[in-house]
Amino acid sequence: MPYPFVLPTTSAFVFTTAFDSPTHPSLPSTASTYRSVVRDTLKRHKRMPPETQSSNLGLVVSSLEDYLPYLIALADGLAGRRRDVQVSVLPQRRNKGPGPLAAAGPESGPGSAPAPAAASGPALEWRPVLAEARLPGKEPPRVRIPLNRAALDAEAVFVLAALGHAYTLQARAALQPLYVVTSVVPVGSEQRKAALATALKHLQTAAGVFSFATTFAESSSSYAASASPSPEVSASTLRSLAALALAEATLLAVLKDDPYPAAVAQDRNEHDREWMYKAPDLPKVRAHLYARLCLAAAEHAARAASGVSGVAGISRAFVRYLQDLRHTSRAKACRFFAIDADLGGQTGTALAWVHGALLELRDGSGGPGGAAGRGSASPSSSPAADKKSLLDRFKKDRAEKREKKEDKRVERGAGWGGDAGRLEETRVLAMLDAKWTKQNDTVNTQRIPPAGPLVAQMPSGREFATVQPMVRPQLDASVLEAMRAPRDPLDALGDEVDGVTLVSSDDEGPELPTSGRQSAAPSSYF
Repeated sequence: MPYPFVLPTTSAFVFTTAFDSPTHPSLPSTASTYRSVVRDTLKRHKRMPPETQSSNLGLVVSSLEDYLPYLIALADGLAGRRRDVQVSVLPQRRNKGPGPLAAAGPESGPGSAPAPAAASGPALEWRPVLAEARLPGKEPPRVRIPLNRAALDAEAVFVLAALGHAYTLQARAALQPLYVVTSVVPVGSEQRKAALATALKHLQTAAGVFSFATTFAESSSSYAASASPSPEVSASTLRSLAALALAEATLLAVLKDDPYPAAVAQDRNEHDREWMYKAPDLPKVRAHLYARLCLAAAEHAARAASGVSGVAGISRAFVRYLQDLRHTSRAKACRFFAIDADLGGQTGTALAWVHGALLELRDGSGGPGGAAGRGSASPSSSPAADKKSLLDRFKKDRAEKREKKEDKRVERGAGWGGDAGRLEETRVLAMLDAKWTKQNDTVNTQRIPPAGPLVAQMPSGREFATVQPMVRPQLDASVLEAMRAPRDPLDALGDEVDGVTLVSSDDEGPELPTSGRQSAAPSSYF
């Protein structure tokens, strides 16, 4: 937690080869310059080792935010949302000359299937990150955006989605030190609060970006009328991403004042020596309030899962994560209700709530197990009992291996948290179950009621905060006025080299440098 997104990559493209602005001639070329920076930044980020990618996220965010005002100004002019900016689509022509940059075949329409770049006209391309791969271990194919009136709106939605993913990854980078169990210097309470506050801020920003992307996609008549180029940039998927970010932000707001996960992590750290002179601090919490916040997070996760469950082509791992997040949130709510019951002296009811939480996690994993379904073991050594003992031992060994793999992922900083916090919550529940079971068996024995009726009577959730949509990126009036200047002739020379137009989306194509003048030096992409 949060979800381990992968940032997309995009193809090379020069706006001046497909779009023209009679009112602001320099706007397409300037937007092309900023787009080349975005493309180069995303490409370099993908090639970095997982350990160093987190330090590059700030550069990714800044490049995307710098590109958005120019892109949205172009999109508004093309869609007719601004009267002072006029943008039109140039007649598409076939590239001249042989080679991979030459187009051969009819132009792609809005509803046509994606075709290779060498067999179709120029088009923007993005690598989807939430699409189901056709072959295991292979990336999904790139998505082509046909050059029509909805092309720039689709480009803007892809960029906004990438920006939201980048903010989510920044939240993961802030939380990663809290989950390392092999750290020689454990994270202090102040450092923990600062990391959680930083991650919470990034997740709230990501929710605002996805919310704005949803509104942008729905408000664009041309984009809404045409078929979405990819399922992950449809309005329903963007709305699910906003709900997911809000659910994860709500859980982080609870985690900031939840002492139990930190106590379990401290107990698992072999290098921690604080237990020799100080017991873990487990202050009283506002259990009922936190339980309702967790229920609100579960509702957001359920809404996100329902938004993508009917969308064809979405990754099954992403859908499974949303379902696991819902079950984990409900399990956390049960745990806080258990803490509230224990504070009131009702140890039996607290154990029932713990059993209900384990039932929620079991439903999320889809397998048997948990303290809720355990019974008294038979002392007989029948074959059935021996078989059950071997099966339990096998499950325990498999769970230990899974924990070790997850710990290694956390150390590397890549791929961790894919279970939506189920494993962490299971450890906390196991600790509370052992503590309260011993207390109930030795001190004040109370009857443990069934967990089902308690879980069925849980109240509704309470919202943590409302999502503030991202402020629409706009160019300053002075910058937009400067775009009225004629286009630099040197930029026009860079759009065509040896009679070949630089609009290729191939993996091996001309690289666009970060300067205003374009270059035709071949380079490798993706």
